[in-house]
Amino acid sequence: MLFTTIKNQIEALNFRDISDDRKLVLQPLIDFIQYKVNQQKVVQLNFICTHNSRRSHLSQVWAQAIATYYNIANVTCFSGGTEATAMFPMVVKTLKKSGFEIAVKKESTNPLYQIEYGQNLTPILCFSKTYDDVSNPQSEFVAILTCSHADENCPFIAGAEKRIPITYDDPKEFDNSPLQEAKYLERSLQIASELKYVFSQIKNN
Repeated sequence: MLFTTIKNQIEALNFRDISDDRKLVLQPLIDFIQYKVNQQKVVQLNFICTHNSRRSHLSQVWAQAIATYYNIANVTCFSGGTEATAMFPMVVKTLKKSGFEIAVKKESTNPLYQIEYGQNLTPILCFSKTYDDVSNPQSEFVAILTCSHADENCPFIAGAEKRIPITYDDPKEFDNSPLQEAKYLERSLQIASELKYVFSQIKNN
């Protein structure tokens, strides 16, 4: 069961303002998930960005929570980059604002975070890694490119059944500015809204 704060946040998300052009961008992901659901197969989503520090983690965490909200079974979400850095602290702060409970499980220059999103739900483990890290699926997954740099520089993702670019503006451009906190929250909720739209279109058999 999702934490009440997260459930309320998901219910408050409005995807009615998503443009028709953006819905066309999201449609291949809807089709992939629906196909897997129809086949009663696992749905493995790997969100990929250059540094696996901001947008890919926001996408991974929200996708897992929203799939749970819509009772879409056998969905597991991952993230990775073309290089490993660290999950950016403002991402942690932003997710906490939406109700996620986050603890550092291993301190390092690339900390391991345990993210709780509901009672009796397996926590999400987040740390920066390359997309082909051993903790990520090696086959039967969809690669979702969340930044244009990764999209341009990764024309081929080994093991991916499908490659889908769904890119977002980088909130990093507002780091160390008075707008930082607001812009990270804005990007987080944009990602969440679009993923809510995606999972709302899935028909359970």
